[in-house]
Amino acid sequence: MEVKIIPSSSSFNVLALLLTFLLGISNVLADAPAAKISSKNYTNYLQKACHSTTYPQLCLESLSSYTSTFETDYLKLCSTALTVTLKAASNTSSLVKALSKQRGLSKTEAGIIKDCIEETGDSIDELKRSLDAFGSLKGSDIQFQISNIQTWISAAITDENTCTQGFDDRKISDEVMRKIRMEIVNVARLTSNALALINKLSY
Repeated sequence: MEVKIIPSSSSFNVLALLLTFLLGISNVLADAPAAKISSKNYTNYLQKACHSTTYPQLCLESLSSYTSTFETDYLKLCSTALTVTLKAASNTSSLVKALSKQRGLSKTEAGIIKDCIEETGDSIDELKRSLDAFGSLKGSDIQFQISNIQTWISAAITDENTCTQGFDDRKISDEVMRKIRMEIVNVARLTSNALALINKLSY
């Protein structure tokens, strides 16, 4: 009498899970080189784009973690650069406001910080306006829209520089000067880089 062994449903389930697991592993291994190549291509693309900016190293450092966002899309790269700049400007504005509440500030220092709060506020408004306009580029007058964006970003740079110029002929503590100047200069450079990238747009 021949005895037939009929696999149980649980055996089939285990086999199916094993096959699924093995297929998943093979897919991951197959995709890994492609993903690595893509990531390298995105980084190379960013390096070439940053080469045309005023501060290439800062451009690369500030945008390298966003390569998967814009990949090789120049319009998205410009938008990302603006977003990063706006975030830095907002953080700097918060720092300046915090410094304004410091005890022991002289009237001169308090006045400079108050001016910087206004200047950074204006800069943020102009960057927001630029980013909003950038997100809705369309129609037959795109070049005109880009020209407006360039004007607003240039105005933001002027505001940022005006803040640090307030230190030149006034006596303020080294600590206050160092903190504010360092942050504002960084934002101004990021803004300059964003403008340089946008200046390369062509429609």
